[in-house]
Amino acid sequence: MPDAILNAAALRRSYRSGDRVIEVLRGAALTVAPGESVGIRGESGSGKTTLLNLLAGLDASEGGEIGWAGARVTGLSRNALAGLRARFLGMVFQAYYLIPELDALANVLMARRMLGLVDTAERDRAWTLLVRVGLAERTHHLPSQLSGGECQRVAIARALMNQPRVILADEPTGNLDEHTGDAVIDVLLGTCAEHGTALVLVTHNPQHAAKCDRQLRLHDGVLKEI
Repeated sequence: MPDAILNAAALRRSYRSGDRVIEVLRGAALTVAPGESVGIRGESGSGKTTLLNLLAGLDASEGGEIGWAGARVTGLSRNALAGLRARFLGMVFQAYYLIPELDALANVLMARRMLGLVDTAERDRAWTLLVRVGLAERTHHLPSQLSGGECQRVAIARALMNQPRVILADEPTGNLDEHTGDAVIDVLLGTCAEHGTALVLVTHNPQHAAKCDRQLRLHDGVLKEI
């Protein structure tokens, strides 16, 4: 796929458990087009989170290549990766990782504050994103004053704040009830589509994966189309 926004080839990763070496990824490959949503399913322990950590440059592979917008990022230094990641990727996790002392607006703005880019225009953009995810009346509430679904919506707005090309989402509804989880997935897919942002969604929920443009299953260390 010549215009891939994210691509990975022949990824390998293993872990040692006592005297055993467990191969989690055995040549996994993935290609994502700009604006495409990809749902990835797999059994618990199949390596889904490991795969996302490699794609995000948070962990190093033992083989293979990863490219962001056509640029090879495999082998870059931790500092170089961090700078690129802040502008290229947004991440949403099962745990929301909101700062408890900051309200929803300030939590969203943290994505820009880390780049030293906070002004009135940035505050307006953060507010607009919170409105887009349905939190117009909750912008000045602390995480402790928000429901789980609302906290995850704040996390989605934060992930979009730097206008990333790709969002990686790791079981974003894992802590939510079914109804709230469905609503959060719809918000995530809708906001990514609106902004032209590609999405890689790791989920155990087949209905959520089915809402994506394409579905893959991670099994025995490789990704296969469903």
